[in-house]
Amino acid sequence: MARKQQEKSRQTKQELMDAANELFGKKGFMETTVAEITKHAGYAKGSFYRHWASKDKLFLEIVEDKLTQYRNLRDDRLGKAASLEEVMNIIWDFLENIVRDHNWAKVFLEFTVYASRIPELREDLSLSQYRFSETVFANLIRNFIETDYPPEKIGAFNTVLFEGFMVQNALKTGVVDLTDVRETAINLALSKGLKKAE
Repeated sequence: MARKQQEKSRQTKQELMDAANELFGKKGFMETTVAEITKHAGYAKGSFYRHWASKDKLFLEIVEDKLTQYRNLRDDRLGKAASLEEVMNIIWDFLENIVRDHNWAKVFLEFTVYASRIPELREDLSLSQYRFSETVFANLIRNFIETDYPPEKIGAFNTVLFEGFMVQNALKTGVVDLTDVRETAINLALSKGLKKAE
């Protein structure tokens, strides 16, 4: 009986997450209410609060799930990489997958701006499971760096380029496409991370 209840609880939670994900994509994070999420999923509000303390916590769990899916695809390939250039291309394939999910990219930016004003959320969002940080990036490329240039700086530059592109893309203001950003990021990493041929 307990197993059946646990399974029902997992199913309810997943259906609420799916409903939230759909509504966030259509309406945005701020405009979507807990009442709309529960109604869309066919549950009472109490079902929501049995799983999350707030809409913010639900969103963070969705972010973590999405990034875990993307990272699993990336990590399978990273284990076979043999050069800095190959690793950089795998990382940028991962980042491009995020950008291709247009609605999600916009909602994540919206939530990031919202979270920046709430200390607890800002702290949560800075954790590596919720974003692509320079530290995570540095750890992925560290073994392929041949120079004394800090891999954290390469990670920071790539993170800034990617996040800047995300903002520009969401606002539809740019003349630079992701291919240009990717090429610039990879060239920068190679020029700073590899020894020059003599």
